[in-house]
Amino acid sequence: MAVLLGFFSLILYAYINYSVETELRASLVKQAHYLLAKYDDLESALKKQKDLLRRTLKINAQIISAPSARYRPLHFQVLEKKKHTYLQAYFPYNFREQSYLVLTADITQQKRMQHKVFRAIVLLTAVAMVLILFYAFLLSGMLLSPIRYFSRRLEKMNENILEPLNIREIPPEFHPLARSVNALIARIKNFLLYKKELFVGTAHELKTPLAVMKTRSQVALIKKQKSSEDLERVIRENIDTIDNMNRIIGSILEFGRAEGAQFEKPVSLDLVAFVRSKAEEFALLAQSQGKKLHTRLTPKSLPHTVQPLLLTQILQNLLQNAIRFTPKGGKVQLFSYTKDGEFVVKIRDEGPGIDESVDLFAPFKRSKDSPGAGLGLFLVKSAADALGATVTLKNRRDGRGAVATFSLPLEEK
Repeated sequence: MAVLLGFFSLILYAYINYSVETELRASLVKQAHYLLAKYDDLESALKKQKDLLRRTLKINAQIISAPSARYRPLHFQVLEKKKHTYLQAYFPYNFREQSYLVLTADITQQKRMQHKVFRAIVLLTAVAMVLILFYAFLLSGMLLSPIRYFSRRLEKMNENILEPLNIREIPPEFHPLARSVNALIARIKNFLLYKKELFVGTAHELKTPLAVMKTRSQVALIKKQKSSEDLERVIRENIDTIDNMNRIIGSILEFGRAEGAQFEKPVSLDLVAFVRSKAEEFALLAQSQGKKLHTRLTPKSLPHTVQPLLLTQILQNLLQNAIRFTPKGGKVQLFSYTKDGEFVVKIRDEGPGIDESVDLFAPFKRSKDSPGAGLGLFLVKSAADALGATVTLKNRRDGRGAVATFSLPLEEK
């Protein structure tokens, strides 16, 4: 900014100088035309009225001869004599005699005025630069203050202290950034909470069957009369328990692989075409179970940049649950549309519904009739959070099942 100010000041001073000098030269040219038009014998008139011209027009006028080698068209010359500045204009007068009409004007006052203007411009530029630098430091301090506040608060945060930023302590210009940071903190808190629940739930889900196996085995050993049928029954029950534990471990490993999908590079794809392709795959699964999958997808096309594996995990788990809980002969409905800058996918089933008082997106939370480990919806929630999307699960208003809603914010154009 200071450099630009200095540059424009130089341009302004150069323009003022050019305008003044152009005006002075134009004045001498006008006076020369006047003299040439007024007097037929200009040389004699100048000798007689030299003093009169000096008093009235404030110029010295004379006719001089120049060597032919130095004879030129109209030109000007600035002279410095005894602290005075003069502007001389040479007008070709008699080509045969190689003579000029020379007008000399004292421009000392104009030059002094130009110097004063120059000093004023330099002074104003210096003052303006100081003010600009002061304002820049003041403004930078005002801008850095909220950033330092963000830095201090974020440095002090850990997984045990995740408090949102106080927006009132931040200038209004930074409120959008503060709200974004608070939203990120909330997502991190939920993520850590779900992680803790996952670890605790994993320990509980594995510890309980281990305790059952241990108790069952101890009872079998304590019995005095042990038949081969009893031992075989205990072994088979333990094998079933181990199979259940393997399914739980498999679900946890699947969740771990899904977490890695969050680092997949986003690609541009047609969301509607992508959902349609997944619907066609699950339509075959529903048909094989004596059920139907109906789709109504709009718009016809919707390009968007997204991570395909995360989107697949969401659609796959929601469609699997809808088909699983829909009774034979029932139908699952899949809708898509855009609303308020979001791409919305709704999946309706005809199952028994859900218990809305339970957070089914928490790890190991599942309905009574669910055969899974309770990590499917937890996986859906984690994938949706990674996409910056939202997912909800509610009962249908007609009481004939549940509806899952997935909303993905679209890119601003």
